[in-house]
Amino acid sequence: MTTLDPPTPVPEENAPSLVRGWLAVLAVTLGIFALMTSELLPVGLLTPIGADLDVSPGTVGLMVTVPGVVAAVSAPLVTVATGRVDRRLVLIVLVGLVGAANLASAFATTFAVVLVARFLIGVSVGGFWSLAGGIALRLVPRRHVARATAVIFGGVETASVLGVPAGTLLGDASGWRGAFAAVGVLGLASLVCLVLLMPKVEPRRTITFAALPEVLRTNAAVRVGIAMTFLVITGHFAAYTFVRPILLGDGVDAGMVGILLLVFGAAGVCGNFVAGALIAVRLRQTVLGIVVVLGTAMVLLALTDGGPVPAGAILVLWGLGYGAVPVTFQTWILDAAPDATEAATSLYVSAFNLSIALGALVGGLAVDGIGTTSVLWIGGGLVVLVLPVLAGTRRTARAGAV
Repeated sequence: MTTLDPPTPVPEENAPSLVRGWLAVLAVTLGIFALMTSELLPVGLLTPIGADLDVSPGTVGLMVTVPGVVAAVSAPLVTVATGRVDRRLVLIVLVGLVGAANLASAFATTFAVVLVARFLIGVSVGGFWSLAGGIALRLVPRRHVARATAVIFGGVETASVLGVPAGTLLGDASGWRGAFAAVGVLGLASLVCLVLLMPKVEPRRTITFAALPEVLRTNAAVRVGIAMTFLVITGHFAAYTFVRPILLGDGVDAGMVGILLLVFGAAGVCGNFVAGALIAVRLRQTVLGIVVVLGTAMVLLALTDGGPVPAGAILVLWGLGYGAVPVTFQTWILDAAPDATEAATSLYVSAFNLSIALGALVGGLAVDGIGTTSVLWIGGGLVVLVLPVLAGTRRTARAGAV
């Protein structure tokens, strides 16, 4: 995306009140949490969804693949198409759409209807995330922009590491339809918060697609960041999408799956904080640590067949690694393109969501064609491929700085 007018922060004298601005930031954060939880919710509920709708686990994985692909496409498309529309109105429509789509899934009687709803969720996720990434510039005074942006992106990370486990526990207690209905209500609650708390945000820039190929062509560090995102996220979701049948195959009781995923989520929150403390001075080393931790966790889970205790310990390790991913890779992209943050972030959002979709698709094919455990080897192999990519950054000036 090209911005003809540079995205400068709101001058202090024209900025909204601090309290009102932060309330708006929290409303946006709740919205992005609801959207990302919606995208990933099927991960912990594959088995009951497949049993109820009479489809295989690999086919149910399309519930993750479809919104991921659509979000990857809609991230730049929605941003460009709504370039002259009040950002508040666009975010309200998108979060309302995700609420309605989840409620439709909760009452669906066929898998085809569920996939249509998942398509709409993909549109919402891609458009909302792409716009929300830079909205803090318009909501809070300049000195609070960095912190507010971190809070908004925290909604993505929290959904990844806590939204799925919480949804799984709810699904185990009330059925998968109850979990989807709850997330639908959360989406509508987010809509109300945006209506009440977010001020009108008129667009200030004309956006085109021109900078997307430009930033990839001219910035080697961005290319490295996108490649690492693709490998790690594809590898993670090839395995994690099917973590429920993996755990069941390891002798874990169905009632324990949600608890173990909550353990994974708690570890992920810790991983996020650890990475946040390291990336300012050790960004490249943090990426290396993520690769080692994720690859090790997947291999250990593939080799272990001992019930909930060893599985839980491995999920702690896995959660620590994945919890560090979003903040670390987002920081890499922003550091790589400080003068083209919107274009680079749009590419990152697209790559992240496309990788979710591809990982779920590859994992589904492997589960149906090879066996459940195979996705752990595939996922671990993809993650480890980051090592030669990262090694290639040693000779670039920017990578040498990180």
